Amino acid sequence: MLVKKAFTYSLLAAITVVPWNATAVNRFSFSNLLSKPNLNDRKNLASNFAESLLVKSLLEISEGKTKQALSTIDQLIQNVPNFKLAYLVRGDLLMAQGKYLQSFGSAGNNPTEAIKDLQDEARARIERYLAQKMQNKQPDLLLAPNPQQKHLIVVDTSKSRLYAYKNENGQLSYVADYYITVGKNGVAKQSEGDKRTPIGVYFAKARLNKPLPDLYGDAAYPLNYPNEWDKENHRKGSGIWLHGTPSNTYSRPPRASDGCVVLSNQDLKSLAPILQSGNTPIIIVNNLEWLDNANNGAELQKKELTDAIDEWLNDWRAQDTDRYLSHYSKNFASDGINYQRWAEHKRRVQSSKLKVEISVSDISMFSYPDSEKKLVIVDFIQGYQSSTLKNTMQKRQYWIQENNSWKIIYEGVA
Repeated sequence: MLVKKAFTYSLLAAITVVPWNATAVNRFSFSNLLSKPNLNDRKNLASNFAESLLVKSLLEISEGKTKQALSTIDQLIQNVPNFKLAYLVRGDLLMAQGKYLQSFGSAGNNPTEAIKDLQDEARARIERYLAQKMQNKQPDLLLAPNPQQKHLIVVDTSKSRLYAYKNENGQLSYVADYYITVGKNGVAKQSEGDKRTPIGVYFAKARLNKPLPDLYGDAAYPLNYPNEWDKENHRKGSGIWLHGTPSNTYSRPPRASDGCVVLSNQDLKSLAPILQSGNTPIIIVNNLEWLDNANNGAELQKKELTDAIDEWLNDWRAQDTDRYLSHYSKNFASDGINYQRWAEHKRRVQSSKLKVEISVSDISMFSYPDSEKKLVIVDFIQGYQSSTLKNTMQKRQYWIQENNSWKIIYEGVA
């Protein structure tokens, strides 16, 4: 028993800072979890089952139930034979029967960096399962998709987690969440080859049909990095995808990609129906904050922005150039055009006071993660008609809060 306890404490102390006590364990019912997955879709069962078994084995270790933990790990390996973390835990459990283990992964001669990677993965998975149910929480973000956007995805890079939501008549409902991998050097991508994952609002394009190297797994969905805000802020690089794992690897460490967001092939397959539109919003955040109930702050922000858009639109319809331009930030920029050039262009166009008809529809609003600015990306379909021109386009604006007022800092075709 002394050997088992020594192993128990050394393993758990190494992989998590979460208190391992009876309260933490008892509020987590694995019998319910394994028989009733917390996902709405049955095809997500395999992924949820694998992670559940891993955490179940580690919690059994925390209670000194090493035989039960070994049985659980064997069940996991039988179901997911390429789960590297499961093999490491199994090796420690076997070696613990005959000797004292000083640290997690010390049963073999694994490189220190590889062990640290697996510790980080174990920590990320355990902390997610010991957290309160995400179904009862809301991201502290303005997330207002348009009716055509049936789903959206939020990625929390700090917790190695991806959350999928369904848009039901303007209300978001939780669908599932998955473990993910991000860039080797973390987040806030700035340049080509920096091996960082960008932070921002992006849209996943349709699945690539061309053959891909095994590194990218079963599928890949390109993101539109660099987006308009990235370009305005001189961020470089390309080839940021949502993709799977190599055929011999169930999952990768939390930081292991060249900047892409990586899921297990099983998880990516589960997301395929959500991503099939080719225009799924993906909000990538670091240190995502949560609210326990409805996000009233987001609703207030949505109303303020809606009012600001209405005022901008009415002033444009009225061809009141001064009032129209008052909705634009002095820091406005769009494809190399600054505020001064934009104002000169608009004054010239509107000087004839043409009668115009302008409409907007299918408006979406998403908080843009930025540590220095309060920013929202707004998309809509714009209809424009005058005596000389008629067109319809997908428009994109970035609204920034300046002195408690919302101003347009970027505008262009989406």
